[in-house]
Amino acid sequence: MSADGAAPFSAFLEGALYDPDHGFYETGGRAGRRGDFVTSPEVGPLFGACLARALDGWWEDLGRPAPFLVDEHGAGPGTLARTVVVAAPACVPALRWTLVERSAAQRDLHPAHLPHVGDLAGDGTSAEPGWAAVGGGPLVASAAARPDRAAHVVVANELLDNLPFDLLERTADGWSEVRVAGAGGPAPTEVLAAAPEGAATWADAAAPDAPPGARIPLQRRAGEWVAASLAQLAPGGRLVVLDYASTTAALAARSPEEWIRTYAGQARGGAPLDAPGAQDVTVEVCTDQLAAAARPPDLDRDQAVALRAWGLDDLVEEGRRLWAERASAPDVAALRARSRVTEAEALTDPVGLGAFRVLEWQA
Repeated sequence: MSADGAAPFSAFLEGALYDPDHGFYETGGRAGRRGDFVTSPEVGPLFGACLARALDGWWEDLGRPAPFLVDEHGAGPGTLARTVVVAAPACVPALRWTLVERSAAQRDLHPAHLPHVGDLAGDGTSAEPGWAAVGGGPLVASAAARPDRAAHVVVANELLDNLPFDLLERTADGWSEVRVAGAGGPAPTEVLAAAPEGAATWADAAAPDAPPGARIPLQRRAGEWVAASLAQLAPGGRLVVLDYASTTAALAARSPEEWIRTYAGQARGGAPLDAPGAQDVTVEVCTDQLAAAARPPDLDRDQAVALRAWGLDDLVEEGRRLWAERASAPDVAALRARSRVTEAEALTDPVGLGAFRVLEWQA
């Protein structure tokens, strides 16, 4: 089939995931036990409790700013914010948490179970008088896009894997671009086209040993997001990205079916072009591309190591003690404490969530 009129892979993904009428995230697709997939915050409250401890440490390092501005990008229905608020970190009175979420359907879910004060203006201000105050927190607001003001912490859990990317394939003649014909219809198909100017040169450098037939993602949007986030940080601020990640060269050596994943109804979906809008489409994040677009992270470790550094073991031991004290007449708090053991196992599983990378940059 001719490549004439075919769309870049990123354009296909933009429509399949975010089209206001037919996109996956605008028509009910979401994370959660009752959704299509489970991320670390949906495993239970332990993940948020660990992040709450980390936030306290960063807040102290910054000199206890008030208000303490935390932006969560790709916030989905707001699960992570809820679990952090429930954990009641010491920074809570100063905490101003912004749920940055482009999906209107997801933003509609934010007021539930949160001290929510509505939507922020584009400049990051709120109609809520207490938003700019010293205390009175926690307060949570929503935004469809990045607020135009500095932040002390920017966090993104499984956001970058969802940002649309382009796709290149190595052929006998060099690198070609994988484009999508019929991208707006029910039966899109792949076609190969000449790679964009500069893309082939970049691909040769990023994956020099790629054999014919190998594919690699070109993750411009992810790199641009990291660069913009670093530019937004207040002095001493921190960017924290949690995602499943690899390198471009490593992905070239693997089948794309392994690193482009689809999900629907708590199960793996079909091929990426199947049923546009009916399944999530994700990709492993190439850390080398993030570094090239911005700079290498100051800290790169797996989620199991990061969560332990943020107090996971202490929280689990605290849960064991509370359960032992109340097991004969358990209340809700005791049952939640007992669940920390199984939550910790899931969050640190070396072949699951525990293998996710936690990347940190400091301004």
